[in-house]
Amino acid sequence: MSGSHTHPLYLEGASPVHRLPPEVKILAAFVGVFAVVATPREAFWAFGLYLVILVVVWQIAGITLRWLAPRMLIELPFVVLAVLLPFAEAGDRVTVLGLSLSEPGLLAAWNILVKGTIGVLVSLTLAATTPVRSLPAGLSRLHLPGIVVTVATLMLRYVNLLAGEIDRMRIARVSRGDDPRTLHQAGATARGVGGVFLRSYERGERVHLAMLSRGFTGTVPLHAPPARRRDWCVALTPAVCAVAVAVTAWAV
Repeated sequence: MSGSHTHPLYLEGASPVHRLPPEVKILAAFVGVFAVVATPREAFWAFGLYLVILVVVWQIAGITLRWLAPRMLIELPFVVLAVLLPFAEAGDRVTVLGLSLSEPGLLAAWNILVKGTIGVLVSLTLAATTPVRSLPAGLSRLHLPGIVVTVATLMLRYVNLLAGEIDRMRIARVSRGDDPRTLHQAGATARGVGGVFLRSYERGERVHLAMLSRGFTGTVPLHAPPARRRDWCVALTPAVCAVAVAVTAWAV
């Protein structure tokens, strides 16, 4: 795998957030997302407070909206689903801009949109401040099962390699006068995807045999210094604030 600084989701920096150990950031992100998901959808004010917490973290980490905006496109399928719900759901109807919309559908759309958006923003914040190669070590420090850490390590190792191979195949097709974007080339595209899958499977078998011949026992040894108590306190502060907001939202 190439250096972590080349990963498109990592933002090079030396902020206090960047310097935190990966395991504390992973746990803080998990707790924060859990608090957002557990928040009742009718507590509109709570989601505004979650966004404020994120903005504070972005200010400390040096993350800008210009960097976040294009990477938020991954959420587009959920946005489409949320837009369709007010038209498809049954129940009481309300009129908005001359359109008859379902009131339960509007609440469901809001629930999907706001929680999905904040979840993606939390994930992007974690990715922007944590080098990819340090994530497996963080998972190991959190005592996840060894096989899970191993799978994550190998996936991170080879995903860039596969992406590069797919890009080279696309360049080869375009250089020969092909246009993979046209509909009549769907069959060729499907065959290319199948070829990449088969080669990836064969490569995985060869890599596994090579690892076994070198004494692989099922886990990848990862060594990282443990996080200090101060690091845990700093990293979990936004997560604790998010949990407090969620608890308050249920109490009021």
